[in-house]
Amino acid sequence: NQGDYVNANLDASMTANITKVLYPNDNNYEGKELRLKQQYLLVSATLQDIIGHMKFYGDDIRTLPQKAAIQMNDTHPALAVPELMRILIDDEKMDWDEAWDICTKTLNYTNHTLMSEALEKWPVALMEKLLPRHLEIIYDINYRFLRTVSTRYIGDTERLARMSLIEEGPVKMVRMAYMALVASGKVNGVAGLHTELLKNGLFKDFNDRNPEKFVNVTNGIT
Repeated sequence: NQGDYVNANLDASMTANITKVLYPNDNNYEGKELRLKQQYLLVSATLQDIIGHMKFYGDDIRTLPQKAAIQMNDTHPALAVPELMRILIDDEKMDWDEAWDICTKTLNYTNHTLMSEALEKWPVALMEKLLPRHLEIIYDINYRFLRTVSTRYIGDTERLARMSLIEEGPVKMVRMAYMALVASGKVNGVAGLHTELLKNGLFKDFNDRNPEKFVNVTNGIT
């Protein structure tokens, strides 16, 4: 009524942008923010759809690992980890250990790159702005995980730094691939050779700790 027609439609336009351009260039702050919003939207919608189906058919949410397998195809869907934990803890009122057990029996991770610089990372500050509850959960996952690592490798602080889900530096970053690794029941590359290179190179620390996690599932091409 005040004639500010542009701003009157601004919220609707900004919301629509989330689904208009999939994975925009993220070499600027706006692009990064939009990509993170898109990743969360797709992950959350998928998980809510799965759980909604279970409830519709009267299934106990605790049987999720028997009803569904959720494959994180590279790191773009890695937000499935804290989102599933959020749903199970906040919405379904489970305790941490029960939720984590369901998480690790349902989620699996396929890696597509051997280059550490190509692994997706998100600035802690950006995640804190958009997904503060998820960041809390990520910190909790990291604390519990590093506690088990420190118990096994006593005094090896360098290993702790290498395996932490949070990369310390001028800009703190969340290592999404590491989060997917820690939360998954199984991890694979896209070919036999790729999986072996992951085990002996990029993810060697994780393979040393949990060699049973790493399996090879070829994609037919090789």
